[in-house]
Amino acid sequence: MLDFAAGGGVAGIAAARAGAAHVTASDLDAFARGAIRMNAALNGVAVEAVAADFAAEVGGGGFDAILAGDVCYERPMAERVWPWLKAEAAWGVEVWLADPGRTYLPKEGLSAAARYAVPTSLELEDRATRETTVYRVEA
Repeated sequence: MLDFAAGGGVAGIAAARAGAAHVTASDLDAFARGAIRMNAALNGVAVEAVAADFAAEVGGGGFDAILAGDVCYERPMAERVWPWLKAEAAWGVEVWLADPGRTYLPKEGLSAAARYAVPTSLELEDRATRETTVYRVEA
């Protein structure tokens, strides 16, 4: 299982706690990878933190599932990641995308599975709570 653009690794840690056999959390930011390692240790789970750019190659990671959260906040990131997520889904990978209503979220190819009210910081967002939707990426 891959937690893509993992930040602090919350999705990957949740997957590991739920019984995922092997979890890789990928983030290009060194501070994020450090946070993933610390958070995984604090939660008593094994999560491999890596700096690999998995979006560069379809099927290259060999993952059975990909979790991606809040990756559509900027046009360049969304335009780069979306085709890869779609291709992975077409390859047979179970792909899930969580998004709090970002501008560059694709309008098609997603099936909403759940919605959550997520507390946020006014230093980072324009409101104290954002509704976040978890989507399954359609093949």
